[in-house]
Amino acid sequence: MSKHFIHSSFREKLIEHLFISEMLKLSWKSGHCSLEVLKPEVDNAGYDIVLEDNNIIRHIQLKASKLGGKTSRQTIHTRLLEKPSGCMIWILFDEVTLDFHSFYYFGSIANTPLPDINNLKTARHTKGNASGYKSERPNIRVINKGDFIPYSRLEDLYKVLFTP
Repeated sequence: MSKHFIHSSFREKLIEHLFISEMLKLSWKSGHCSLEVLKPEVDNAGYDIVLEDNNIIRHIQLKASKLGGKTSRQTIHTRLLEKPSGCMIWILFDEVTLDFHSFYYFGSIANTPLPDINNLKTARHTKGNASGYKSERPNIRVINKGDFIPYSRLEDLYKVLFTP
C-alpha cells in the first residue's frame, strides 16, 4: 500500500505546513513581512487556515491531490459562505518530492464572499450504512475541477488572495 494512503493525515498536515511556509516566504520576499497565519482550534467551520495580509482576511479550505491523480472534484463546507472572504485552494503536488506543481482557486476577489454554493450538488458520505446506503451530507457541496481557476505560480495566487 502507498504511504500516501496509509499516512494520509501526516501528508495532509505536511502539505499544509509547506503551503504556509511558501506563503510566508512570499511575504518575506516582498519586503512587507506582514502575513499573519491563524489556525482554528476546532475544524467545523469549513476552513483549515486563516491568512491575513494587506488588511484582507482569507478563510481557506485546503485540498491536495497527487499530480496525475484521478480526482476531478472536491467538497466544500457551506459554512465557508459565512466568512467575509472565504475560498478553497486545491494544491497539486509531486508524490515523490512533494513539490507543488499547480494550484486551483475557488473564491471571489479580495474582501468579497465566496460565490453561492448552495445550489451545487450535495455531497454524500463515502461509506454506506449497514445496508450500503450513502446518506447526504447536508452542509457539504461538490465542486467540479472546471469551476476552479488554475494557477501555475504561487506568486500569482498570492496576488489574487491579497490584492484589493
